[in-house]
Parts: sequence; structure tokens; C-alpha cells
Amino acid sequence: MFLKRAVVTFTLGPLALYLIYLGGLYYFLPVTAVLLLATVEYDHLLHRLGWKPALWILLPAVLVQLIAGQWTNWELSAPLMVVSLLIMMTYALWLYEGRRSETAVADWLGMAAGLFLLGWVGSHFFRLRTLPQMAWQWTMLAMVTTWMTDSAAYVVGKFLAGKIFGRHKLSPRLSPNKTIEGFIGGALMGTSLAIILASWLQLPLTGALILGLLITLLSPLGDLGISLLKREAGVKDSGTLFPGHGGALDRIDSLIWSVAMAYYLALFLQ
Repeated sequence: MFLKRAVVTFTLGPLALYLIYLGGLYYFLPVTAVLLLATVEYDHLLHRLGWKPALWILLPAVLVQLIAGQWTNWELSAPLMVVSLLIMMTYALWLYEGRRSETAVADWLGMAAGLFLLGWVGSHFFRLRTLPQMAWQWTMLAMVTTWMTDSAAYVVGKFLAGKIFGRHKLSPRLSPNKTIEGFIGGALMGTSLAIILASWLQLPLTGALILGLLITLLSPLGDLGISLLKREAGVKDSGTLFPGHGGALDRIDSLIWSVAMAYYLALFLQ
């Protein structure tokens, strides 16, 4: 497992950093593809719960939010969100009135939650990268800090701290492999790296410290949130796209919140 994770990380990591630097469609298209694949995986998880979300509604709704995030000058995100939610509500009413589903409310709310997470929150991948100043630097800082926090938590929790302090589970029911030692190790490593990387990228060190703390302390909640959904659906991973890492949704569950936090912090500091 560790070898697979390492191979994927060191193969795709440099490519991802290069695409962040390039920006434009070189960045937009692959990130959009990952988010749409994550949407498909999310839809499959809801179906495993016995719900009946409509992927043919959810997928386009997520896509238009991502497009609105890339081209923010159009200011289409809010009206498109309203239209999408109304369509989802209409679909749920159609299911209920025709006795086509016993979970019409859950179907509607499940699609709405997916649109919010993968569409609106996901659009911050592009809102951050299209900032007027220091866009690629902030994007790279957010993503690398998240990756290193996750990797450090895995290594510390699995190989290092367990031999010294033992293994104290962070969330025994949701994610038995996550440990308190790994969380602390990831937080220390992630915050330290954020400060070092910010110095190299010429970003404000105070902002980097704040972002590092936010990412290391809060982004794991995104991971646990998706773990809750997977646990209820009876699966370990959302997919198999990335060997050793799981599916697209597994890869962005923390990252999606990190870029959103970075976006608003960067706006505040600018």
C-alpha cells in the first residue's frame, strides 16, 4: 500500500504542480475532470445507500458551477445554483408524486449537498487560481500543504509514532487507521512546510502560518465527512482511480476545503 501511494504521489505530484503553474485550460480541464469523476463516485455512494439521485441532473449542475468559478467575471454562480436547486426539487417532487421513490427528500438533499460540495466549494480550485495577484503561489501553497499534511500523518501514524507513543485512534468508527499521533505529526509537518514554502514563493509568512494551521487542523474534517458517507455505504474507498489512494473523491475530500480556505484568506490579505 505504501509503495503504491509513493509511486502515485511522485508520479502525479510534479505534473500537478506544473499544471498549477501553467494555469488556464491546462489547469482547468484536468481539475474539472477529477471533480466530475468525484461527482460520479458520490452518486454511486448515494445509490448504495438506497437513494435515487439523478446523475444526469447533478453532473451538469456541478459542471456549470466549475465553469462559473473559472470565469468569475460572468457572475453566474448564484443564479445557476438557484436554477439547479429548483430543478433538483422538481425532480424530487416528480419522484414523490409518482411513487417512484420512497426516499424523495433524501434524493433531493443528497443532490443538493453534492452540488454544494463538488460544485460550489469545488469551484474554489479555479477562484483561487484566477486571483489577480499571486494566484499560482497561493494555489500551490494550499495544495502542497494539504498533500504533505496527509502524507506526514500517514507516515507518522503508521511507522514512527506508533513505535514510540503507541497508536491512539483519532476516529475509531469512521477511520480506524487514523491516529492522534499521525494528526499531530501531520499538523506540525504541514504548518512548518507552509511557512518554508511561503518564504520561497514570496507569500506573507503570517498568512502562510494561518493557512497552515487552518489546513492541518480543519481539512481532516473533510476526509472524515466523506469517510462517514463511505462507512454508511459499506465501502472502503470511493473508487480505484489512484492506486493506493482510492478514487477521485478520496483524493479531494480534504483538498477541496483547503483551496476554499486559501481563497478567502488570500482575498483578505490582498
